[in-house]
Amino acid sequence: MAGSEAAWQCISAGIPVVLHEMRPTTGTFAHQTDGLAELVCSNSFRSDDDEANAVGLLHWEMRAAGSIIMEMADRHKLPAGSALAVDREPFSASVTEQLLSHPLLTIERGEITGLPPEDWGQTIIATGPLTTQTLAESILQATGQSGLAFFDAIAPIVYTDSIDMDKAWFQSRYDKGETEEERTAYLNCPMDKDTYEAFIDALLAAGKTEFKDWEKDTPYFDGCLPIEVMAERGRETLRWGPMKPVGLTNPHQPDIKAHAVVQLRRDNALGTLYNIVGFQTKMKYSEQTEVFSMIPGLENARFARLGGIHRNTFINSPELLDEQMRLKGRPDIRFAGQITGVEGYVESAAMGLLAGRMAAAQAQGHDLPAPKNTTAMGALVTHITGGAAAKTFQPMNVNFGLFPPIEDVKGGRRNRKTRYKAYTDRAKADWADWLKH
Repeated sequence: MAGSEAAWQCISAGIPVVLHEMRPTTGTFAHQTDGLAELVCSNSFRSDDDEANAVGLLHWEMRAAGSIIMEMADRHKLPAGSALAVDREPFSASVTEQLLSHPLLTIERGEITGLPPEDWGQTIIATGPLTTQTLAESILQATGQSGLAFFDAIAPIVYTDSIDMDKAWFQSRYDKGETEEERTAYLNCPMDKDTYEAFIDALLAAGKTEFKDWEKDTPYFDGCLPIEVMAERGRETLRWGPMKPVGLTNPHQPDIKAHAVVQLRRDNALGTLYNIVGFQTKMKYSEQTEVFSMIPGLENARFARLGGIHRNTFINSPELLDEQMRLKGRPDIRFAGQITGVEGYVESAAMGLLAGRMAAAQAQGHDLPAPKNTTAMGALVTHITGGAAAKTFQPMNVNFGLFPPIEDVKGGRRNRKTRYKAYTDRAKADWADWLKH
């Protein structure tokens, strides 16, 4: 995501790019293709609300900056209520085609096992969450840092025609969306109290993936916790997390309120695949089908992909990177994407956008200042290049807590809606000014 966006920003500015991609020569357990910008976890870019949501604002800023990731996401958008979900395979194919057909881009397939030599000139490392061990070790040796990593989990995907529609129904929570398709973008599977309690028992008892000794002290990222880890934190945690039963009415039993609801979101344009929302898991494959078959409507579900978990490598960016996202000891090298300690597809691509524009400006003989931290992109880059404490640095999604506070209105505090609108109005004005550089 970040590498594709960085390359696009450079070639759009007239700067030639050599793009290194190790697949298919060297694969990963999570990737299925050799396509660029392949989505390996959820197919959601989360909220598209640019007035009251920080990630929606980030979408807006990226669109305004000519982002290839947002252009292709919009082109392959799927109904998802107020969220932006994409059809993963044509999305990746479109990004790949647009980049590889550009005359200023050359792609070289093969693994890079160490830091690039200085005679390469400006280089952006955007290796993502699955940086190879050899390259990660080279980075650590060059920076003198101890390894930083966390575990990231993948949710399962179900074939739609295997879902029992006598029990499940289509509805977005609170009927969100401007069209009927968006208001029915999710499939819902209800649970009564006894079913929920039995599901939690099975979840807790199921066999889990065993970690290697060197992985055992790796923390989880709180924004993508496996469901069994959430269940271990309390039996009600899931019921007030991804399985919350609010804003939904079961047409099969309209007078009975569900105790919990499992939601599935469309994963492709054909509507033949749905992913189970928030159901990232580290359960063993053999146990997943048994446990998930306890969900009403999924008793006979067939899975296009089961859940999984992987180790996600990131650097201590606040200590290592300058405001231009350059490695302090090697200013010819920039880092971008999830390896910098941002979390999420859009956040990763946004850091690629910034790194690409900064590299292009430097190639043209001038520095491009970082955007103000009043913008979504500026708040993120400020966080990873010094806004966060290096000793406690952990991956972060974009959120309004990273922005400078908005002053209260005269005579009292703003409510949340007007406060968020004030954040986004300020950000849009400052982002428009930054784009003039």
